[in-house]
Formats: sequence, C-alpha cells, structure tokens
Amino acid sequence: MKDKRVLYVSSEVVPYLPETEISSNSFQAAKMVNAVGGQTRIFMPRFGNINERRHQLHEVIRLSGMNLVINDLDMPLIIKVASIPKERMQVYFIDNEEYFKRKATFTDEDGELFADNDERAIFFAKGVIETVKKLNWAPDVIHVHGWMASLLPLYLKEYFKDEPLFTDSKVVTSVYSSGFDGALNMNLIDKIAFDEIDKEIIKDLKEPTYNNFMKQAIDHSDGVIIGSSDVNSELTTYIESSEKPTLDFKTPDEYESAYTEFYNTLMAE
Repeated sequence: MKDKRVLYVSSEVVPYLPETEISSNSFQAAKMVNAVGGQTRIFMPRFGNINERRHQLHEVIRLSGMNLVINDLDMPLIIKVASIPKERMQVYFIDNEEYFKRKATFTDEDGELFADNDERAIFFAKGVIETVKKLNWAPDVIHVHGWMASLLPLYLKEYFKDEPLFTDSKVVTSVYSSGFDGALNMNLIDKIAFDEIDKEIIKDLKEPTYNNFMKQAIDHSDGVIIGSSDVNSELTTYIESSEKPTLDFKTPDEYESAYTEFYNTLMAE
C-alpha cells in the first residue's frame, strides 16, 4: 500500500463522534493504511454536535464557497479540516448551515429521523466528490462507511462518471448491521432523478429503507466488506448474489493485512 491513495468517506469517525463499530473502523482502517506508507484522506459530515473548538476545526476558504444544487435549490458548501492528534491524518468535514448546524446526527431528541436526511446524504456525497476534485487528489481506493455516505458510489459512477480524476478509482463499501428503522423521505428517488440519474437504476429507492440504501451502494461498488458480524440475512444474500469481490467480517486484530490485501486485489483488476 506504500504511496497508494485511499479516501475514506464515513458517516462518523472517532474521535469526533462517539465510538461505534462504524466510527472506530473508519478511523482504524485509515490509521492502518497510513502506518504502512499509504496516503489517506478522511471525509465526514460536520454534525452540529461535534465540538469545533476542542477538535480544532477550521474552515478551508479555498475549498469552500461552492454551491451544490440539491433538488433545484442552491446549498452553500463549507469545508472544514482538522488533524487527528498523533496520527498525522487529516479529516475533512462537509458542512452546510441548513443541513448540519443542529446539535444531533441523524435523529431528533425523540429518536425520529430528520425529515431532510435524504437531502443531507445527497449533499454529503456530492460535496465529498467536488472537494476531492478541487484538491486534485486522485484516490486509488474509495472506502465508504455508514448509510449517510452510501449514496457516494451511485453519484461517483453515474453523476460524475465522466470525471477523469476517478477513472481508475476502486470503490469499496463496508456493510454494517447498524442502520436506521423505517424509511427516509419518500421523494428521495425524485431528488436523485433531478440530477439526471435514471430512475430505473435506483428503483429500489422508491422505498428508501436502510437495506435499499445499502443495496444500491453495493450495486455501484467494485468490492464489498462485511463490517459487522451480524449483518442481516437480506443484505448478506444480496451481497452473495451480486458476485462482487467480498471480504468477510474481520475482527480489529485480523483486518490490517486482510484490508490491504483486499485493496491490492481490487487495484490489480
């Protein structure tokens, strides 16, 4: 992995949000690549419950200032950055006052999903890709963690399909057991179709459940990693039927060599 570039795109990353399977894996995988001489960048949403002062986030003016069109509305993109102490790894935060100012991640104080989580996911996916373009940093591997990041494979392979920076990038999605109950906004498929993405490609998202989110991410990925020991049977069956290269669940003690070997296999294809 020496000198290879790996982009990590995650819904949550420690130490900025509490430790979960997703936030921990996102950090540990990047740390592992960094330790063997690879280059990493990590992207996550700048949720309002992230303490900017404590973690020393600061806005990157040269990357901010772009407007992203979400369902025919111009939404300003703000980019902030921080360094993980002792690891020499940079984390980029996708921010927007409308979508990410509230002091919570995915749900309100009653545990109800935010009504605009669908648009937040679209904004995050487009924001990551546009920012990486501005950085002119061509990743060899893009590794996606968490459902709010899971529209990125779709947008990369469809909306940004003619972008030469990503021509050789391999997309990996980690599938976890933790998602969300119920469904997101039922108009999600129309909002994605506004970006001239064929509805037939995303027909599963007529019902935007967690499983359907992950299915379309699998469809648009080059490889899949089982991120939890107890991923539900519907998703494991779907992964098997996809015939995509798949890495079975590995414990933290096992996955250093397993992840790098999996990345290398995909890059060699």
